Amino acid sequence: MEAFQAPRWLAGSGSWGGNLQTVWPALFSRRHIGRPAAFQRERWTSPDGDFIDVDWQRQPAAAPAGEHCLLVLFHGLEGSSASPYAQAFAAHAAHCGWDFVVPHFRGCSGELNHAPRAYHSGDYEEIGWILDRLRRAHPASRGPMRAVGVSLGGNALLRWAEEAGQSAAATVQAVAAVSSPVDLAAGGHAIGRGFNRQVYTRMFLRSMVPKALAKLAQHPGLFDRERLLAARDLYQFDDVFTAPLHGFRGVDDYWSRGSSKPHLRDIRIPALLLNALNDPFVPARSLPRADEVGDHVRLWQPAEGGHVGFPAGPPPGHLLTMPQQVMAWLAAPDLG
Repeated sequence: MEAFQAPRWLAGSGSWGGNLQTVWPALFSRRHIGRPAAFQRERWTSPDGDFIDVDWQRQPAAAPAGEHCLLVLFHGLEGSSASPYAQAFAAHAAHCGWDFVVPHFRGCSGELNHAPRAYHSGDYEEIGWILDRLRRAHPASRGPMRAVGVSLGGNALLRWAEEAGQSAAATVQAVAAVSSPVDLAAGGHAIGRGFNRQVYTRMFLRSMVPKALAKLAQHPGLFDRERLLAARDLYQFDDVFTAPLHGFRGVDDYWSRGSSKPHLRDIRIPALLLNALNDPFVPARSLPRADEVGDHVRLWQPAEGGHVGFPAGPPPGHLLTMPQQVMAWLAAPDLG
């Protein structure tokens, strides 16, 4: 993936290519070969009395390759197990004989959660609770557990690895973050400008604002309704909703404390960061350099790929190359 190139029919220079390689794969490219993933849902009660929904794709007990691996996928902003990238990872996990699970962040499984909170990009405590429960459900004696986070989910997963330090190795063997905005301020401002503001910001707000209003109906007085309705970008939305609901002083405090980039030297398990340099959500200038990360972190920064795109093959393309490469790295991390 370090030398990934989009197929010629999806090539394009600058922001045009980044947007093309983001939008087309999400809408039209194949996510799997054969049938889509068939998930089994579990509902877990959280430590604060709320719930999350967890979707499983389990393999037969006699899985190939001698070890029964579990791959955990943390989805991106407003994502789910139905997201194109989740379907692609599920397909390759099945091909490899790995169990696969998608824990949904609160409110993302199709049903509003109960507590006066939602989820956020630096939610490492929630990640830690989920991974600990999965580790108990899938003990090390059964096989290794590996985790991948996409976009928002990747930054949150890295924040967990940073906070856990040496103890992370007792839970997961390796982690990967795909198209993650490790500098939340840079990513947040980028998505609020120009074409991004007109297309991606509007798409996210169309999903997030109704959920926030439903949350306000659950918990009257939780935040200022008029300020929420006036929000036109993620900076304003996070300032009135995400930040205060999760204990931050405001959006700047949230984006600063939630960013994984300043703490990448603290990671003590193999960690892969995959970011295309033409990602419209994540400015290339905000990505970490090799001298800004620790010895356990590997950076893949191909010139092309868009945001969680990485399409391959003839039209309409497919999404399987990225999961194949990421999972191959997770199985045998190369930190050289």
